[in-house]
Amino acid sequence: MIMENKPFVFGVATSGDNFTDRKKETARLLSNFRHGVNTVLISPRRWGKTSLVRKVCRLAQSDTLKVVYLDIFSCRSEREFYDAFASAVLKQTSSKLEEWMENARLFLSRISPKISLGTEPMTDFSISLELNPKADDVDDILQLPEKIAQKKGIDVVVCIDEFQQIAEFKDSKAFQKRLRSVWQLQKSVSYCLFGSKKHLMNELFEKKSLPFYKFGDTVYLPKIGTEDWVDYICGRFEATGKHISAELAGKICRAVDNHSSYVQQLAWLVWIHTDETATEQDFEGAYQDIIDQNTPLFEKQTESLTAYQMNFLRAVLEGVHREFTTRAVLQKYKLGSSANVSIVKRALLKKELIEMEKRQVVIPDPVMEEWLRWELGL
Repeated sequence: MIMENKPFVFGVATSGDNFTDRKKETARLLSNFRHGVNTVLISPRRWGKTSLVRKVCRLAQSDTLKVVYLDIFSCRSEREFYDAFASAVLKQTSSKLEEWMENARLFLSRISPKISLGTEPMTDFSISLELNPKADDVDDILQLPEKIAQKKGIDVVVCIDEFQQIAEFKDSKAFQKRLRSVWQLQKSVSYCLFGSKKHLMNELFEKKSLPFYKFGDTVYLPKIGTEDWVDYICGRFEATGKHISAELAGKICRAVDNHSSYVQQLAWLVWIHTDETATEQDFEGAYQDIIDQNTPLFEKQTESLTAYQMNFLRAVLEGVHREFTTRAVLQKYKLGSSANVSIVKRALLKKELIEMEKRQVVIPDPVMEEWLRWELGL
């Protein structure tokens, strides 16, 4: 079996036949891209944000609309952000080497960028900007997509993945102010900002005191419905000469709470166990596999937790989702003082082991939740 025939894909961005549903969100993002509306996309990790944005990028790209995509996960400073931003904008708005070289000279003349070429100049190059701390130089970089758009008579959408990284930069609030002050005045450029750390993204865009508050159309990505997943899973089994009942496909979804990446992973494991027609036994074996495969990761994520933090997680697993500071809860789960509960909760939110959902504390990872139950003997 060649790799292209793998019926389920997880752990990487999906496309083509491996991309399921999201019709409503695709249409909304596509409309925003085509009408110059800024978009903020928020959801928990591995729910398919990157796959969705990349699909919309492909659909939106045209002679009059160029889409720039960059991932700033590895950026640890403003300087690194500006390098990545300029490189992506120059590379993805030009079809010829000469054109992006000309744009670099024309629009970044005060900065004197150092350009390193690889074996494939159109795709393999990097830019190092000899930045001075002067605001004018930085504004030249942030204005780059607008200037190129006006020069070419086109519109540009800049999509920035892992955008929450800017919250970690030194003097982040000042940096955010600079970005917004320049970007909000651009006429031919819009932005799609998204990232994998939901609590940081929420803070960046929902906190009134921060510059990106109400920056654009905020899209909260929902889970894909069971019905759509069942159609998809059954279809992928049939396409590879195997069969699974709608009932068992539905059980796969429920077992991992419709979590996109886990649905694909568990369906893949059931598919591996299946000879011709998937059985309950195939499902049980696959479910044990998904727990076993993720155990090393979960062990690493929890090995440094304090007794208070583990006690807090135990409380959540046993049905406590709010009012952790009542005397009964504090005593039963040995959580210490009310002030200590706030510290524990903040720490677990930062580690992404819990999330707030409709003012209730939940464990967002359904497989980790089951693993914790086993580990704690619940």
